[in-house]
Amino acid sequence: MHSNAVIRTSWAFNVKRLTLEEIAQATDGEILGDPQRSIMGAAPLAEATEHEISFFGNPRYAAQLRITRASAVFVPLDFADSIGIDQVRVKHPTKAFEQMVQHFAPPAISFAPGIHPSAVIGKTATVGERVSIQPHAVIEPGVEIGNDTVIGAGSYVGHESTIGPNCVVYPRVTIRERSKIGARVIIHSGAVIGADGFGFEPESGRYEKQPQIGIVQIDDDAEIGANVAIDRARFGRTWIQKGVKLDNLVHIAHNVVIGENTVMAAQVGIAGSTHIGKRVIMGGQVGSVGHVEIGDDTILGAKTGISKSISGGAWWGVPASPLHEAKQQVVWVRNLGKFIARLRALEKKLGG
Repeated sequence: MHSNAVIRTSWAFNVKRLTLEEIAQATDGEILGDPQRSIMGAAPLAEATEHEISFFGNPRYAAQLRITRASAVFVPLDFADSIGIDQVRVKHPTKAFEQMVQHFAPPAISFAPGIHPSAVIGKTATVGERVSIQPHAVIEPGVEIGNDTVIGAGSYVGHESTIGPNCVVYPRVTIRERSKIGARVIIHSGAVIGADGFGFEPESGRYEKQPQIGIVQIDDDAEIGANVAIDRARFGRTWIQKGVKLDNLVHIAHNVVIGENTVMAAQVGIAGSTHIGKRVIMGGQVGSVGHVEIGDDTILGAKTGISKSISGGAWWGVPASPLHEAKQQVVWVRNLGKFIARLRALEKKLGG
């Protein structure tokens, strides 16, 4: 009890307060309500309480807006509904809300530069300035780590790998030998970069392992989610290009190339030697066969199955179809029972 009381007292002395007027100035917004109302936090509509600000930008949440306990809410510039709480009208409610979340959030966790005594550093490893290497990390010989990078507790960086500046490698990440990681890359816990690709050939009734001697290359500003597996290439490289974002539990097989600023939701699986273009969006559990190409700006709905090369547009279903066709097929399938009933009625009427 004494410990909890200390925590609460400490928090109370660090409460951040803003008036709606200050919030409107910070977000380039227009107030409809009390400019001097005190705001002490930010939360979603369903969770917000008194003295917190929320946001509304999607009509699907209109019911939550009517019953929210928030003291104020960000709304679009053209919002015209009558609600019983103060409003801050802004161009982008979501972005304005994110700005307030950052303001009211506790300070980010940071790690002091230095190498923990329990870390193991190879004699020929090169560690840049202001690098933080946490307890029990292993850095093999020949590794190069750029300035201001953090290597989390229990992580492993294999021989002759390179990690650029300003990266964050969270605890228990495995980066296998000769991997190349760019600048400002974030890799979350449990990720395995550079495991052997799934390469086997049938031989006399059994499967014989094929050497996997390529590398993984991850370019600048990519983010790799928790428990992601990116396999090393059989030859050459598996290449994650600049700005790619991979959600948790994604699997990228050997020799896959993912174009710049592509995003993948959880449990996507991409088979070997697939080439994915720039700015592609993949919903959860999308799966692709190997040796196909997915063009720039393609959008793939959740659970879509890719069985051949496709180029641009929105796709959905198994196998993938253009979105409008896939939706029509769902309608047809759902109406089959009615069609069959009508057909039987006609047969009966005709004496068939």
